[in-house]
Amino acid sequence: MNLESSVTELKGIGAKTEKLMNRIGVYTIKDILLYFPRDYIRYQKPVKPEEVSSEGILAVIGRVAGMPLLKRTGRMDLVQAKVAGGAGCIECVWFRAPYIKSRLEPGQTYIFYGRVRKKGRAFQMEQPETYTPEQYGEKRKTLQPVYARTEGLSNTVLAKAVRQALEHVPLACEFLPERIRKKEGVCEYNFALRQIHFPDTMETLTIARRRLVFDEFFLFILQVQRQKEKRVQIPNDFPISNDTVIPYVLSHLPYQLTGAQKRCLDEIVYDMRQGIAMQRLVQGDVGSGKTIVAFLCMALMGENGYQSALMAPTEVLARQHYETFTGMCETYDVKRKVILLTGSLTAREKRRAYENMQLYPDAMIIGTQALIQEKAAFFNLGLVITDEQHRFGVRQREAFAEKGIHPHILVMSATPIPRTLAMIIYGDMDISVIDEVPAKRLPNKNCVVGTSYRRTAYEFIRKEIKKGHQAYVICPLVEESEEIDAENVTDYAKKLTEYYEGEIRVGCLNGKMKPAEKNRIMEAFAGREIDVLVSTTVVEVGVNVPNATVMMIENAERFGLAQLHQLRGRVGRGEAQSYCIMVDNMQSKASKKRLDILNHSNDGFFIAGEDLKLRGPGDFFGIRQSGDLAFALADIYQDADVLKQAAEDVKELLEEDPELLQEENRRLYEAVKEQEGEQMSL
Repeated sequence: MNLESSVTELKGIGAKTEKLMNRIGVYTIKDILLYFPRDYIRYQKPVKPEEVSSEGILAVIGRVAGMPLLKRTGRMDLVQAKVAGGAGCIECVWFRAPYIKSRLEPGQTYIFYGRVRKKGRAFQMEQPETYTPEQYGEKRKTLQPVYARTEGLSNTVLAKAVRQALEHVPLACEFLPERIRKKEGVCEYNFALRQIHFPDTMETLTIARRRLVFDEFFLFILQVQRQKEKRVQIPNDFPISNDTVIPYVLSHLPYQLTGAQKRCLDEIVYDMRQGIAMQRLVQGDVGSGKTIVAFLCMALMGENGYQSALMAPTEVLARQHYETFTGMCETYDVKRKVILLTGSLTAREKRRAYENMQLYPDAMIIGTQALIQEKAAFFNLGLVITDEQHRFGVRQREAFAEKGIHPHILVMSATPIPRTLAMIIYGDMDISVIDEVPAKRLPNKNCVVGTSYRRTAYEFIRKEIKKGHQAYVICPLVEESEEIDAENVTDYAKKLTEYYEGEIRVGCLNGKMKPAEKNRIMEAFAGREIDVLVSTTVVEVGVNVPNATVMMIENAERFGLAQLHQLRGRVGRGEAQSYCIMVDNMQSKASKKRLDILNHSNDGFFIAGEDLKLRGPGDFFGIRQSGDLAFALADIYQDADVLKQAAEDVKELLEEDPELLQEENRRLYEAVKEQEGEQMSL
């Protein structure tokens, strides 16, 4: 058994479990080792039954009052036990676990760990784990991994598989050059791999994570710089001689471009007129108007006889761009063929799209990653644009560019990255920033509230819907978790449906759904067939719904500030006043301080900068930031110091050994090539 062996070689992984693991992208032993925990259980101080005052995951200490009861309801065994402590009492219930009855001794004190729910006026704990005080004391010293998983795949199965792999498989060779490892003071790779899954302490977890984050940044920047070396001073084979379409469209728009949009457009057109192929990043805050800039650039390429292509990260977004561009071509008399190419098109539709890509040498082509598949052949491709750039890897962007002969490259991102970090991450590109929002848009009104405000929020949403508007509700989880105490989309949608008693149409969306189902739901929401959409963060690059005026975010304390800003950018896209309600479940001083920044600012770049200051080392639990260039662990905001250090080390390394040919860099070279190959296969 080695790193490339199938996961089925691990004990307990049969054909059924293998299929479930394949769903989460785990096929080999290496995959399971690199499937890092999304969170960790940190066992809390136990409370007495009388101190239980709300639902959630708790540890309760008490004695078993009387003999536990074993009941049979239908085909299911049920064990009930009364747990007393202080002046209070709580009932514990176990389903399909009759053996629990014999393990609990009446009068003995135990600690019960599990989810507490309110049943009438009393509280009940379901399926709790049971420990002696001594056992629980040991548990409190440890951190238990919690993995993202699919239905039918338990956290226990994943943890056991990882533990087996760590115990029985020869792990990877150290690839980071020794001098860099010593200079940065990072731990050995295999130590990091063990500790990220099963940390001995919070300190060893922090040490392990720092090493793996450094690796991600170091390898990423190394790839960026290697690509930059390949592309420096590439001749421009698509000269711009005609330029009547941009002035014509601008003179007929029902609004004026902002100063930032004009400046950005001028910089792009200037680049395309030079003798060197353009490589430019456009950073624009949510709602700053990047789409019209992209349209004008593509129209300019078409006027000069060249094709242009825009790649979006989701089918919904690609289709939206297609419809928007088609409509603008008709409205502003831009006689260009607009072609859509996505994975969900029928074979006949795809064939027609491929034919049109050959028939129209000045077409605007909109699509998803289907644009970089082998069958997609362009004709005279002069400009490639990637929208929401952080969703694509370095090699995916490169593969897109390779569809033409050195086309101009324009990448667009709504993730507000401070300029110092953007210059590192996009080290091979010039940067334009659209830092103004169109004047007609009213800034969102924000509020941070506790859980007691929920009913008031629901009634506020009802009022907005009665006015003809729509709302989003964001939850951090897809379904209920035994380990993580946070709201989930599945149960929340049911709860809201019951609350509104059928008066309001509630929809449910999450990233685990198949693309066709996600598209169907987003299109139904856009078409006003759904009033309230309960969703995970999958909506952050979703369809544009100007009619949506309320964004309610549950467990806001679990999200990074930049991601919260991205999410609230889904509303405020029309002319009506919009609102963002952030529900802070923790209401700690630290979470209040962080969320207060969003409460008082709608400036994404300011918020990103403040997030850099507030996110301290070890503060890496909860929901990761917005996409963050597909890193598994790294977060460009909280790990900004590591990012900067990795960039310096890459610069020094390439100055000494540009081709990575020295013996001490041989394993690093192999790691870079392997990662490039993996990105290409995404």
